[in-house]
Amino acid sequence: MTTYHGTSVAELERSVGCIVGQTRPPEEFLVVVDGPVPEALDAAIGRAAAEHPALRVERLPRNVGSGLASARGLELATGDFVARHDSDDVSLPTRLEEQMRRVEEHGLDLVGSAMLEFRGDPDTVLGLRSVPTSHEAILRRLPMNNPVNNPTSVFRRELALAVGGYSDLRYMQDYDLFARMLAAGARAENLAEPLVLFNAGDDMIARRGGWRMLRHELTIQRRLRAAGVIGTPRLAVNLVLRGAFRLVPRRLLGPVYALLFRRSQEVGA
Repeated sequence: MTTYHGTSVAELERSVGCIVGQTRPPEEFLVVVDGPVPEALDAAIGRAAAEHPALRVERLPRNVGSGLASARGLELATGDFVARHDSDDVSLPTRLEEQMRRVEEHGLDLVGSAMLEFRGDPDTVLGLRSVPTSHEAILRRLPMNNPVNNPTSVFRRELALAVGGYSDLRYMQDYDLFARMLAAGARAENLAEPLVLFNAGDDMIARRGGWRMLRHELTIQRRLRAAGVIGTPRLAVNLVLRGAFRLVPRRLLGPVYALLFRRSQEVGA
């Protein structure tokens, strides 16, 4: 799990609680603190480390972004598999048990799940972010969009490191990593049921648009081509389609995002 100065104490405590309370708790819980954080948040991280023996803290001297912070976590982790969890999200209690059961039964290298998106309060569910479930469907989705919801991902650490781990991308570093793993032969599946509540507030939506994101879009498309996932014609098509989304006016970005990626779903439905 990575955390940074924008995480609230309440979010951090909620996030830690949902991981240590898993029906299959992790053998190791590594929290990478991405740069300096407010005193109250730092104290909450210290309390969590004191209360939970499996929790280890790595503090980075400056904010480097989610990609490099995740890369540091991947380097320091010692388990065969790594589960990603964001500090403002909520993993449902059976998440790790269900995903590791699928890994063990099907010999997988990468597994994710659908997720429920919320704004502010986990009880305020906005909708379901679904994903392709079979390995074949994941490969079909890969050239167009990330087929695995990063906040739900569990993956084989050795294979992730073998393909270069997380890159220094500021955005879409998960898409880049999963593309390289799948291109290298990783076996992947997604669970259809949502196992994570994802905080999809206004800030998250705003970060997905604008000219800056268009530049990052060009970078990820070039990386997909370098990995052999797409060719130049597909790169051009993706830049037109995905680039058009990046340039949607900010006031319309939320509704367009919901139309493209989210469908109505209530918790427990």
